[in-house]
Amino acid sequence: MKRFLGKLHLITWARDDSSPAGPLSPEQLAAACREGDSKAQKRLFDLLSPRMMAVCLRYMGNREDAEDVLQEGFITLFTKIDSYQGAGSFEGWARRIFVNTALMHLRRTDALGLSDDIDQAGNLFTQEPTPVQKMGYSDLMRMISSLPADARTVFNMYVVEGYSHKEIAKELGCTEATSRSKLQRARLRLQEMMKGQA
Repeated sequence: MKRFLGKLHLITWARDDSSPAGPLSPEQLAAACREGDSKAQKRLFDLLSPRMMAVCLRYMGNREDAEDVLQEGFITLFTKIDSYQGAGSFEGWARRIFVNTALMHLRRTDALGLSDDIDQAGNLFTQEPTPVQKMGYSDLMRMISSLPADARTVFNMYVVEGYSHKEIAKELGCTEATSRSKLQRARLRLQEMMKGQA
């Protein structure tokens, strides 16, 4: 996080016991950040970082890469905060930044490998309901983190973030069929892991 703090010239952030009683909303903090209030930046960082770290961990699969993405995401957030126009929640706007930052990181490292075609998927599709929906949250997150980057990314975008296959294909530069194939592979791999625990 030192690189993040240095780039934003926020190294002087310190505990602020003089802040007014009562928490400010993310929208109020964002407005103060647009006015150049460094204390508001610190408070917004403190408020959002645990939630956005969870997003980053889901996509990256390990803490070191997730911390890098978290740092890059906050740099982007504070750089582009003027573009938030108040349409929808600020946290939803911020979440999109962190998802996009994770996707850019995965593209840069060529971790996605989204060149598969649906014809190569073989008999991956099944009509049977998967047991994934019955899992506990922490178990599911641990298993998702262990998926290969391409399958983990599509699974997160489709199941967790609510993207359509069309949106995933556009974001990742692949076909909708490839997105469906990667999702199905992720589901099947999760089923195998669940069977291994039984």
